[in-house]
Amino acid sequence: MTVRIPTLERYIARQVYGAVGFVLLGFLALFAFFDLIAELRDLGNGNYQLSQIFTVVALWIPAHAYELFPVAVLIGTLYVLAHLSSNSEYTVMRAAGLSPVRAGKVLAKIGLAFVAGTFAIGEWIAPFSEEAAQKVRMNAMQSLIGGSLNSGLWFKDERSFINVREAREANVLGGVRIFEFDSAYRLRQVTEAARGEYAGAGNWRLLDVAQTMFGVAGPTTARYAEAEWRSAVNPDLLNVLIVVPERMSAWKLYKYLQHLAGNRQKTERYEIALWKKLFYPLATLVMMALALPFAYMHARSGMVGIKVFMGIMLGILFHMLNSLFSHVGLLKEWPPVAAAAVPSLLFLGTAILMMLWIERLRPVWVRLRG
Repeated sequence: MTVRIPTLERYIARQVYGAVGFVLLGFLALFAFFDLIAELRDLGNGNYQLSQIFTVVALWIPAHAYELFPVAVLIGTLYVLAHLSSNSEYTVMRAAGLSPVRAGKVLAKIGLAFVAGTFAIGEWIAPFSEEAAQKVRMNAMQSLIGGSLNSGLWFKDERSFINVREAREANVLGGVRIFEFDSAYRLRQVTEAARGEYAGAGNWRLLDVAQTMFGVAGPTTARYAEAEWRSAVNPDLLNVLIVVPERMSAWKLYKYLQHLAGNRQKTERYEIALWKKLFYPLATLVMMALALPFAYMHARSGMVGIKVFMGIMLGILFHMLNSLFSHVGLLKEWPPVAAAAVPSLLFLGTAILMMLWIERLRPVWVRLRG
């Protein structure tokens, strides 16, 4: 008897999609609750009220969905396969011709939807919602973009260093100071402006400007009601500073990398984040491959609940390793592609070894059952 792969594929797909969706919703509800508890500590800070808190928590959900997608795929797929095995459904499928290779192909085809979904969320939905959440939070709390320093935000543009005291919007800056150096890195000019407004095409309009020039005869100061400042820094680059690299889109990471490289600044963290963005959607396929061996474990070797618990532990381990290797790769100066790819490769290798081990032990199980 030969198996009708399309029929089985549709049946398994319905089960997997339903289970993964249920697991993902459960995780998102849990993480949203944790976010709500954490944000309530800032209630009343500035204009940060309950409405803003609920808005921020809701806008963080897509970012959590992106981060948790591989874990949810692993747990959902593992549950479905373990359940089919415990009900002897998978045994019937194997007897009908569903070999491990065919089963792997079926899961890979089902997993393409997860790859596309993860990429879409990570590239378009999550970065947009994360940026919106940070803007709502900072506007309500009257905080600064990049306000981890008391002096405000600092960034570099060619031979200029720019300090911004206040930036609640990326296209309007308050308290701008521009330190310009010559080719020998001697201070040439300092420009201070009460306000800067982006005029487009790389031009900023500075208001209430005081300009000090350092020449051979000494410093000279001039004041202007308005002045033009041309810079490669634009609102898109400033918006990058609102969102952590891991939650930015691949395109924005690439553009910001170009800016950093052009100004001879360190790019390693952003390179690792970019490679993780490219590899992370494929991690869903790796998780499905890791779940496949559990379908070949006989029901008496462990209950469905135990297998699901193992899946949760493996998912947590993958999530931790993914973050750990990013930091270790940054500290040890590993190639960015290696720091991003190693966790997925380790889990893929584990899945292959588990399948080989199970295939070798299958004759022993058959004899024991007989």
